[in-house]
Amino acid sequence: MKEHKITGLSCGHCALKLEEQIQQLPGGERAKVQFNSSKIVLDEHMDMDRVRSILSTENVRFESDGEHTGPNWLMIGLYVSVASFIAALITEHMLNITYVSIVFYAIATISSGYSTFLKGLRNLTKLKFDINTLMTVALVGAVAIGEWKEAALVAILFGINELLESYGMEKARRSMESLLKVAPKEALLLRDGKTEVISIEELAVDDVVLVKTGQKIPSDGVVVYGKSSVNEAAITGESLPVEKEDGETVFGGSINNEGVLHVKISKTYNQSALSKILALVQEAQESKTPTELFINRFANYYTPIIMVVSALVMLVPPLLLNEPWGEWFYQGLAVLIVGCPCALILSSPIAILSGITVNARNGILIKGGAYLEQLGKINIIAFDKTGTLTLGEPHVVAEKAFHPDFYKVAYAIEKSSSHPLAKAVVAKCREVGAEEVEADEMTTISGQGITAVVDHKTYRLGNEKIIGSTEVSEDVKSVVDSFKEEGNTIVLVASDTEILGVFAIADEIRKESPDIISLLHEKGIKETVMLTGDHPIVAEKVAKKTGVSSFLGGLLPEDKVEKVRSLKKHGKVAMIGDGINDAPALATADLGIAMGKGTDSAIETADIVLMQDHLGKLPDAVQVSRKVNTIIKWNIGLSLGLKLLALLLTIPGWLTLWIAILSDMGATILVTLNSLTVLLHNRK
Repeated sequence: MKEHKITGLSCGHCALKLEEQIQQLPGGERAKVQFNSSKIVLDEHMDMDRVRSILSTENVRFESDGEHTGPNWLMIGLYVSVASFIAALITEHMLNITYVSIVFYAIATISSGYSTFLKGLRNLTKLKFDINTLMTVALVGAVAIGEWKEAALVAILFGINELLESYGMEKARRSMESLLKVAPKEALLLRDGKTEVISIEELAVDDVVLVKTGQKIPSDGVVVYGKSSVNEAAITGESLPVEKEDGETVFGGSINNEGVLHVKISKTYNQSALSKILALVQEAQESKTPTELFINRFANYYTPIIMVVSALVMLVPPLLLNEPWGEWFYQGLAVLIVGCPCALILSSPIAILSGITVNARNGILIKGGAYLEQLGKINIIAFDKTGTLTLGEPHVVAEKAFHPDFYKVAYAIEKSSSHPLAKAVVAKCREVGAEEVEADEMTTISGQGITAVVDHKTYRLGNEKIIGSTEVSEDVKSVVDSFKEEGNTIVLVASDTEILGVFAIADEIRKESPDIISLLHEKGIKETVMLTGDHPIVAEKVAKKTGVSSFLGGLLPEDKVEKVRSLKKHGKVAMIGDGINDAPALATADLGIAMGKGTDSAIETADIVLMQDHLGKLPDAVQVSRKVNTIIKWNIGLSLGLKLLALLLTIPGWLTLWIAILSDMGATILVTLNSLTVLLHNRK
């Protein structure tokens, strides 16, 4: 199957009909006309001339054919039409030259309505009924009964409607396409001290590339030379630059802000985080939501029903109530126009596409419209603790010095260690400005800690077992017990005769976590639950500081799954985790959200990925999804409500052709503009 870009596709209902026709061709069974992204997916062996012929019935063509660069005939036709209509009004009402006004009305009707008329005639020969067929019948009918002004006004309004429909969808598509343009095209390959420009598709693992100031890093890799700040907005949505130097990972698509970097490629471009993100975003824009699927099914029954109603309006009053044929034939034509399903079909896709685009710009990867819709319905969020509400890195939360050499000795013993607890101690010692001295004769005692000589004296650092026979005063015992009661890990520093001090170490709570939890509750999330494998005392401490509604500690992965299942009995549940050890719970929830920063496992596991690797944009994503759901409901209500109102006007016989087209046009304009307001979310 091969993907082709097409232009001129502005009607969702028409796209469905085109797809049905192309699927009837030999080899066309799996063909897809993708309205949201304006693409068509075809078998490579299909007869392209026959496909072109079908597309041309809706003025749709392949972008590669180059014709789209020509004049906008719809716009030109509208200008001519409006000018002719004004001329007709002047000659009719000011100069009283009726036959000249009819000529101008005819020019106005033809200028705006000729393409619709030709499509409608073709459809009639195939007994195919869509908006073009309905409009053609209405125009012919209006002219037949001498309503030249009505015919011209209907043609003009329908032309404006088509133009606005096209503009609305193109605006949403362009927003998505601008997002997809972040992918780099070329790389500067370093080989034998020389540079060579190659396509990113030619890059291989272990190639070293040169990235100059302002250039995009071509694919995921590791810095092997240079130091610079890098803008990772393409991956994470964060605009603040990140400092990079030797040994640090970089993502394809991120921009080198300053200096020169040599990057060793670790993944070919099609395996890079950016490539996967862009592929998933493109897939997401074509995935149908439950609401869209319902609307499309409904539209298939809706148009035939409208045609039956139109026939009844034309026939019942004259036959049963002896009403005039001409008047009710006219009313029936107006009902046909009201029957256009375009506004209804547009109710969802522009809003969904806009919502996915806005979130993707914020570094929130939503894998499909269905997941965006589902996020808007979530009222319970379950969080893993480590790496989600906390940083997943130990740090010193409290310490007590009983001797002036406490920090100096701890720094000397721990500064060469790579153990996470040692890093936490070193960070604290540097923070307090500890004196830097060297430790000698360091010995690791398994399960206890380290002994070392500092300033010709032996010291011990580790857990309570490392103390040995050193006497512990009541003051020290009291401090240690209080630190332990809070669920902290204890690191003691002691000499042979006394305790120098104690560090209390715990996983650091993310600074933004309390505010995020508070914001989520404000946005309508009724319950936030923390699920963790950590000790209940630790869990309680984190729960209090972050403000979650409830918590459960000491859970195994299977326990988390059971808890998520029980939560689902009370509402729609999203589970947020790191995408690796939380995979079963993520899969069990109504919606799985992973903390990612470009990790393959997170991108592949969850329905939604927070590429920033923190919860900062989550309340925003919830707000956008709820806004999208609300807009879709309003759109459906507006499109059906305006049509129902127009149909009710047939009862007293007040429905005119121009009121009918205005009801359809009004619905389409309101639906389109309403949906595009989602794109304004980023600009607040």
